[in-house]
Amino acid sequence: MTGILEYLGRLAEGLVLHTGRMGTMLFQAFMWLFVPPFKFRNLFRQMEFVGVKSMFVVILTGSFTGMVLALQSYNALRRFGAESLVGPTVALSMTRELGPVLTGLMVTGRAGSAMATELGTMRVTEQIDALAAMAVNPIKYLVTPRLLAGVLMLPVLTVIADFVGIVGGYVIGVRVLNINPGTFIGRIMDFVKVEDIFNGLIKSVFFGLILTLVACYNGYHASGGAEGVGRATTVTVVLSSVLILVFDYFLTSIMFSS
Repeated sequence: MTGILEYLGRLAEGLVLHTGRMGTMLFQAFMWLFVPPFKFRNLFRQMEFVGVKSMFVVILTGSFTGMVLALQSYNALRRFGAESLVGPTVALSMTRELGPVLTGLMVTGRAGSAMATELGTMRVTEQIDALAAMAVNPIKYLVTPRLLAGVLMLPVLTVIADFVGIVGGYVIGVRVLNINPGTFIGRIMDFVKVEDIFNGLIKSVFFGLILTLVACYNGYHASGGAEGVGRATTVTVVLSSVLILVFDYFLTSIMFSS
């Protein structure tokens, strides 16, 4: 019994410690955002890495997700004679939930893991210590551009995922399942509101912040050589994915509870 309590105590202590350190890193990165000099080239490089280089996997994931949604919703709705609702079902699912969530998960696997690996390698090879020795603040130079790039590019990628998902649903619904194209598009315009799209984009901002913050934190504090870098990368992908799903529930309960 004592061993179990000790384990739970160490677990709680570690949770509080890492949460506090992560919050401190976020606060420092935010404060350094307003301190010159401003390295826009570094920011644009991170925006390209997070956004442009993630477009292919986001387009692929979004389009096939929309196609699967069209097939599954058609098979369910035709039992009630409501095949005309396939369009809004696909559109609402993509804009409210699957667009931002799947984009966050895909960017976590591609860019978040790479960020943690890069910063972890810099930490174990003492490159971060060298930056500090040259009077270059590591948080401002390494963390702030990545956090800002995640916050800015995740909504853009989410818009792309929403669009290709709806297009994929249209292709399957109209070309394969023979739904009237006017009905498909008209029903989407009837049911999908601007608030649905806007709330999905708000989610993507939080997801971008989560995945970049977790990646930067784990990479920045990596230790133990190559094994430690691999462990930091694994923790980044798992923790970011779990936090995205957890925060998605709470954001959904706040935004769409009415």
